[in-house]
Amino acid sequence: MSRQIEHTGIVNQIIGNQIRVLITQQSACGSCAAKGACSVSDTGTKIIEVESSNSSLRVGQEVTLIGNTTMGLLAVLLAFVFPFILILFSLFILSMFIKSEAIAGFISISMLVPYFTILSLFNKKISKKLQFKLKT
Repeated sequence: MSRQIEHTGIVNQIIGNQIRVLITQQSACGSCAAKGACSVSDTGTKIIEVESSNSSLRVGQEVTLIGNTTMGLLAVLLAFVFPFILILFSLFILSMFIKSEAIAGFISISMLVPYFTILSLFNKKISKKLQFKLKT
């Protein structure tokens, strides 16, 4: 059973079936009474694009976006875990064949260029798996 992520936002723009929703992200301590004196609390705004055929939506309307927690896991794996494993694996293999640690390290980090190029080629396919939906 997958859990869901919910974000409340405001409809920012509607272009056909594409709806842009403005959400405000807050750190976990963003609602703390002492946040004015603390440097840890931070907020940020993001625009999320959602496809919807709901014609009753209007700019400025508050909506709720939902997504599966597996979306977050997939995003973390693709952006952080797999590149980290790629660097470590290539550094281990290259250090057996190349005597210079600097060259082996440079080549290992350079392995990220083809990795992220391949990810960008599959951008449409990945973005279909990482889509929020409007809660009705």
